[in-house]
Amino acid sequence: MELADLGDRICILGPSNSGKSTLADAIARKRGLTPIHLDQLYHLPGTDWVARPREEFVALHDEAIAGERWVMDGNYSVCMPQRFTRATGVILLEVSTALSLARYFRRTLFQKSRVGGLKGGQDSIKWMMIRHITVATPKNKARYRRMLDDMPLPKIYLPSAGAISAVYRQWELER
Repeated sequence: MELADLGDRICILGPSNSGKSTLADAIARKRGLTPIHLDQLYHLPGTDWVARPREEFVALHDEAIAGERWVMDGNYSVCMPQRFTRATGVILLEVSTALSLARYFRRTLFQKSRVGGLKGGQDSIKWMMIRHITVATPKNKARYRRMLDDMPLPKIYLPSAGAISAVYRQWELER
C-alpha cells in the first residue's frame, strides 16, 4: 500500500513506545499534514504526565479531528468512534513487549525531549506504566487487531519493528 492511499486524515494506533509519534511526525513532514500527538492533548504540559479532565481532553480531541489534513498518533479509546468517523486511513503498529519496555526506560531516563513528549514535562519511571506495558498492552494488541480487521477504511498493519522500518524505506520517510 502506498502512503497516499491512506488519505489526508491518518490515525496511528499501537502500544506504548512502538514509534507512533515518530512515524506520525515523519508522515506529516512527507505529506504536509498536521501532526497531532494525543499524549499532548490528554496530559497537561509541564507535568510528569498528569491527565487533563476528561471533558477537556475530548474537546481538544474533537477540535483536532475537525481539521481536513492531519496524522494523529495515540489510542485513547474514549475518542476512537469520532476519530474513526473522520479518518481516511489507519496504521496499526506492533512491537514486542520487551522492545516497548526497553524504549520506555531509554526515553524516560535518557531523552530530554522527544517527538510527542510533553512540553516542559518531566518524565520519571512509573510502576503503573511498566504494568501497562507488560499486562494491559498484550491484551490490547488482539483487540486493536480485531478492530482494524473490521474497519472499512484503508489500513496497514505493521506487526514488528522490522515491518515499521521497512515502511519508512518504502515510503521514503525520514525519522
